[in-house]
Amino acid sequence: MSNLAKLVSSPRALMIFEAAARSGSCGAAAREFNLTQPSVSRNIAGLEADIGVQLFTRSPRGMELTAEGQVLQRALEDGFQKVADAIQELMDRRGRKQVVELSLSTAFVTHWLIPRLADFQRALPQVDLRFQLIAGTLRGGPGTVDLAMRMETETTADTHSWPFAPELIVPVCSPSYLKAHGTLDKAQRAARHTVLHFADPALDWDRLWGGMVTRRTPNKTWIEFSDYAVVVQAAMNGEGIAPGWITVVSRALRQGTLVPACETRIRTGRSYHLVASRARPVREVTLAICDWLTGQMRQDMEELAPLLAG
Repeated sequence: MSNLAKLVSSPRALMIFEAAARSGSCGAAAREFNLTQPSVSRNIAGLEADIGVQLFTRSPRGMELTAEGQVLQRALEDGFQKVADAIQELMDRRGRKQVVELSLSTAFVTHWLIPRLADFQRALPQVDLRFQLIAGTLRGGPGTVDLAMRMETETTADTHSWPFAPELIVPVCSPSYLKAHGTLDKAQRAARHTVLHFADPALDWDRLWGGMVTRRTPNKTWIEFSDYAVVVQAAMNGEGIAPGWITVVSRALRQGTLVPACETRIRTGRSYHLVASRARPVREVTLAICDWLTGQMRQDMEELAPLLAG
């Protein structure tokens, strides 16, 4: 542009010339640029003086491009189109959503995240989410996804890590089930309870139920599921008592669709983290999602603090 400024005194005159050449009329160019017709004529005359050639021939019939004018018109049309294409690409890029892939448990997405998707989209409208869902225990590194939830024992020197929530398990059931069957720890020995069990060989019985129930506990009916999302849904439906990881059931506890089935709170001393691979830079949008998720979980924990104090 600096070289062009040395060649012509008014680069704007090039745009005015292009409009006149395209329309074949100084009057049409004047309307396009909100100028008077004499102003358009002066701009074109000044451009001709700068270049040292005649761009139009003028006659009572109108104005026609000279051979030199045709050369300049073709160059300007090509250049202006490239500029327009570049501007459109930048505008499209601004409006294009960024795709972020998350590795999360099916239960977390089903019962914690999906009910908040409208809030998420209002907070981060530029994001499209893709999910890599895990039905069982969260294991392994983040791999190629942008952000994953893992237990702290899965974090390594190869990952970025952000604390998300403690591993806190609350036995839960629906309000209707609690009303019909009573609590798990205060019920009489003859009272029958249905235990909705998450069948995962990696889980420790004592950690899962706090030693309250085992296979040998009398008067208990056991129903096992390999997908924890189904365990939680069955509890919401009033089918029995389930172990409630706070990272999954916090929203349901806040809304009252699930309630504690006893006073026991199982704190394992471990915690969940959001992790990302160090193999590539972490995008700003990924950090924004991380902040939003941890902020939502923090609100849940603060509101549920009295309930979780048992």
